[in-house]
Amino acid sequence: MMLPLTVGFDLDMTLVDSRPGIAATYRALTERTGVPVDAEAAVSRLGPPLRTEIARWFPPARVDEGVRVFRELYPAYAITPAVALAGAPAALAAVRARGGRVLVVTAKLGRLAKLHLDHLGLRVDEVAGDLFAEEKATALRAYGATHYVGDHVADMAAAGAAGVPGIAVSTGPCSVDELHAAGAATVLTDLTGFPAALDGVIRLALSQ
Repeated sequence: MMLPLTVGFDLDMTLVDSRPGIAATYRALTERTGVPVDAEAAVSRLGPPLRTEIARWFPPARVDEGVRVFRELYPAYAITPAVALAGAPAALAAVRARGGRVLVVTAKLGRLAKLHLDHLGLRVDEVAGDLFAEEKATALRAYGATHYVGDHVADMAAAGAAGVPGIAVSTGPCSVDELHAAGAATVLTDLTGFPAALDGVIRLALSQ
């Protein structure tokens, strides 16, 4: 018996292009702390936890400070410039049109993820934050996810750990080949192809 349709989505570079606002936040972080951060380089690597990127720039004794200040600055600098990626609203609508529920499972803190979703009018049923790679599987299992959609190889690792199909989009830092190699059931250019891909994955599951 198939579980009720419940689709998890990553946030940054899957549903939302948050690069302009995150870059602005990094520039504000440099101004506040005096620690130089190459904002454009940082946003080219979105996906892993914030601490991973902060540790590239801040000395070990100041990493906690960098994370704390970045998160303090984030609401003022990062939310307004972000835009929904192509097909994102329609992808969420497609899940609901098929009687499903929508989750967001992200490495970003849940309260910051909700600011993005509310600002862009992207309605979801649950948000689980501060999770990366296989850690995301805990939330996917807890909420009964049947699929997970993401732009990073770590998202495909999460889907695999949760035992659900991973649907990848190549809108983030990982290539099509990397996403296939990471176990994606299908790889899309962007979310405009998601409704058809979801139907395809569902049909495959029903046939097995």
